[in-house]
Amino acid sequence: MPSERPLIIGHRGAPGYLPEHSRSSYARAIAAGVDAVEPDVVPTRDGVLVVRHENEIGSTTDVATRPQFADRRRTAVVDGERLDGWFTEDFTWAELRTLHCRERIPELRPGSAAHDDEDPVLRLRDVLDLARAGGVGVVLEIKHAAFFARAGFDMAALVETELRDAGWGDDPALVIESFEPLVLQRLRERGIRVPLVQLLEAEGAPWDLRERDGSRAASYASMLTPKGLDALARDVDGISPDKRLILAPDRFGRARGPAEFVGHAHQRGLRVFTWTCRPENRFLLPAFRGPGGPAAFGEYEREWAVLREAALDGVFVDHPDLGVAFFAE
Repeated sequence: MPSERPLIIGHRGAPGYLPEHSRSSYARAIAAGVDAVEPDVVPTRDGVLVVRHENEIGSTTDVATRPQFADRRRTAVVDGERLDGWFTEDFTWAELRTLHCRERIPELRPGSAAHDDEDPVLRLRDVLDLARAGGVGVVLEIKHAAFFARAGFDMAALVETELRDAGWGDDPALVIESFEPLVLQRLRERGIRVPLVQLLEAEGAPWDLRERDGSRAASYASMLTPKGLDALARDVDGISPDKRLILAPDRFGRARGPAEFVGHAHQRGLRVFTWTCRPENRFLLPAFRGPGGPAAFGEYEREWAVLREAALDGVFVDHPDLGVAFFAE
């Protein structure tokens, strides 16, 4: 059943104001009154889980300025995408902890970029401790589990061990999510009993299912049909689709939502989250954009009102103060 108001989740902390996944970013989100924060996790070479949106860190740390790591630059194919840069799995934690966080999209968020190089890279354990001290929950996203499995990392085992060691293994304030359903299944098999949430893109199919099933892999779209939701309800506790799926825009970029699948999911006992609520014009549907260019704030409250009408269970926000002010009314 839908909650009275959605869980307000600081997406990577407060990246609308400070570099994502930095200590300062998480602290700002907690101070703004969020219900939970969201760390993305990837491993180091020695199996330490660090919080980065991607394992490629050239654009979110100062690694490119470090001569001692110049020879680590390489090209890798991650979930079908060819990337050039530096990758967490090529560094030990002792090396990564010397790097500092940088703004990922400085052209849109120069205020955040002004704080580049102030905070070091964090481990998952650091974020878990920050959340517990701040009295908020954690929505933990596991990244690229199939890719890392090929590289010799068992993400389910690493996450389980870290959570149990930190005292979060069965914490009711913890939710775990992934775009890849197989890693969620492995966590359940390993005895993790916190809510599990299937992330859903607007297009495509989960990468782990593509590797296993080829052209027969279930698409994200098929997961939102009544039959797909029935299957999800047997395996997970919730879904987290791209907000565009809930807004259901027409060809002119006007919202027609909330989409019917939200109600169908709730009828099956699934929680429904969505990502990501951002006020900048670049991230809004065309009908809600205003003057001032991509970085200017558009009519975000009109877009968010459609999401509020959907009676969601959780929303991910980049500007926690705006999210709390709007969704906690």
